[in-house]
Amino acid sequence: MKIGIFDSGIGGLTVLAELIKKYPNNKYYYFGDNINAPYGTKSKEELLKLSNKIINFLNKKEVDLIIVACGTISSNVFDKLPKDTKIYDVISPTIDYINNSNYENIGLIGTNMTIKSKTFEKRINKKIIARSCNDFVPYIENEQSLTNIIPKYMNIFKDKVDVLILGCTHYPIIEKELNDYLDSKIPLINMGTILADSLKLGNKEKQIRLYFSKVNHTLISNIDKIIKEKYYLEEVVLED
Repeated sequence: MKIGIFDSGIGGLTVLAELIKKYPNNKYYYFGDNINAPYGTKSKEELLKLSNKIINFLNKKEVDLIIVACGTISSNVFDKLPKDTKIYDVISPTIDYINNSNYENIGLIGTNMTIKSKTFEKRINKKIIARSCNDFVPYIENEQSLTNIIPKYMNIFKDKVDVLILGCTHYPIIEKELNDYLDSKIPLINMGTILADSLKLGNKEKQIRLYFSKVNHTLISNIDKIIKEKYYLEEVVLED
């Protein structure tokens, strides 16, 4: 099976990594639009335009399905995306998981656009404390330390929530730092893990192809931390 996946940058690689764990023998085509990252500060119109370009690119690879591995797109413009190819968003499986869980007080972190959309609040019938963490993505993309800024965003969750949803696929990259600050007392929900568990995919032939709108040494370093398999990497300029 040929599976297309996309995100604003390296965040969606955390979803790809979970899919590879569960379904190792598939052909994966990943596009990371890091030249336009972060997506969390863009308008819905910009998000839709960029998404359509990427979907068009992935469809030319003749993928069987597409996974939107971006919380911002999934929570803001997913319903407006073309559905010519079977397409999945990254947030719905997590929303279903939380609604069916025993957790009562839910923490949520995400980009400004994700939090502003209130998609999680509209679809989860439980108390939610939400926090926009717009600084996180640029720091993660550039391999900068977040040690000094994590407390500013995370202090509202201590002793207040039963679980914390990582509402941006970049955030599992800093799971250790978040756990260190929270003393590992609050379970962290990786949406990629929940998504992979919810899908029923076959296993045939392994192939991992990564396409980014900007390739540099920092990107390669980040990829190697997340993807532990052999991969093909190419820089691509998207067509209008």
